[in-house]
Amino acid sequence: MKNLKTTICALLLLGAAACGHDAAQESETAEAEAPQNLLYGINADDYRTEVGEVGSGETMGGILNRYGISALAVDRLDKAASDIFPLRNIRAGHKYTAFIHEDSLYAPHLDWLAYETSMTDYVVFGFHDNDSVSIRKDCKEYTLRRTKKSAVINSSLWGAIMEQNLPYALAADLEDIYQWTVDFFGIQKGDSFTVIYDERFIDDTVSVGIGRIWGAKFTQSGKEFYAIPFRQGGKIQYWEADGGSLRKQMLKAPLKYSRISSRFTYARKHPIYKVYRPHTGVDYAAPKGTPVHAVADGVVIFKGWGGGGGNTLKIKHAGNLQTGYLHLSRFAKGISKGSRVSQGQLIGYVGSTGASTGPHLDYRIWKNGTPIDPLKVPSEPAEPISKENRPLFEYVRDRITAELNGDVKPEERITQLDSLTLPAGPAAPAAEAAAEASDGNRK
Repeated sequence: MKNLKTTICALLLLGAAACGHDAAQESETAEAEAPQNLLYGINADDYRTEVGEVGSGETMGGILNRYGISALAVDRLDKAASDIFPLRNIRAGHKYTAFIHEDSLYAPHLDWLAYETSMTDYVVFGFHDNDSVSIRKDCKEYTLRRTKKSAVINSSLWGAIMEQNLPYALAADLEDIYQWTVDFFGIQKGDSFTVIYDERFIDDTVSVGIGRIWGAKFTQSGKEFYAIPFRQGGKIQYWEADGGSLRKQMLKAPLKYSRISSRFTYARKHPIYKVYRPHTGVDYAAPKGTPVHAVADGVVIFKGWGGGGGNTLKIKHAGNLQTGYLHLSRFAKGISKGSRVSQGQLIGYVGSTGASTGPHLDYRIWKNGTPIDPLKVPSEPAEPISKENRPLFEYVRDRITAELNGDVKPEERITQLDSLTLPAGPAAPAAEAAAEASDGNRK
């Protein structure tokens, strides 16, 4: 039948050309080349569309049944989608769009249903002849807009982000980049930051998150901390302006989104026992269930009940260092005595077990068995920029810092980090000379 239709169409076109119907042929060609109204990768002009929102307690099966999809087809879809997007994962409030065609008797048939899993991602369920089904995951097209923003902190990093109506993801990303270097629990009014990042937009109007951070400058207590992206060792990391790694042997803190409620001291009045006794740790007040992470690579040497410390975890690290995490509500899965843990690995959750008046983490560090103040522990940096990479790094650094501290022409911006080469001409020798001088200073 399909071949017959093709033959008939070809004969008609030939007949039209022979009869001099050039205008009709041009019209058909223009129509064929006209842009389609694509929605979720489907030509919406071929369908009647209905937009809905998943209601509380509603299931995908229930939604599909309303559009005439049989229980057999729903069951087949459920099995086909199990490894791609399980139907049970739909959530109330999420949008869906039904693509409906009508047959010769004007009876509606659902061909496709697109469900938005997030602002950018979606899944398309297809319903075909003989109750066959299909499933496809995809994402909406977006544009990237390079943005530079600065803010002065009045209370906290998150507070500054909200005051300036900046994407919330910026706060999390900046904390990830600077977690070894900036003391976010010691932020003071007047500290500031400048950051360059890509912001994603759908239809050039709706912001749907951020992409790469191209550089940042964080000023704390008058000291500037730069973050320069550069690829070394097969991965992109962030580096200080002098080529030192922002990554350190130990994280500044084992958790985020909290505040210090008690500091290291040998004379603190205990909130329960009402007597003065040493508190050789730092208390971080945080909601119960807040994730706690290992501050460095190490081996678990104690997991269990620590008396007044409640659920306690102790980890041994290089350099005769040992860390302790007290009052945990529970331990992370897979954590046991003898377990090897990596820096940043989830090890437990904030709680209020043992002698505690409220949810918090009592974080402690020992050096050769002696307690030391966790807020004053020096930490060795990771490997710096290599000698062979230094000229190219400094080329990247100079352009990133110029953009952070002023305006640069679009063609002078660093826009990719995977296949960079030093430009021919004066720039390369200058970078090499700077590298040699820097190496000489280090010696």
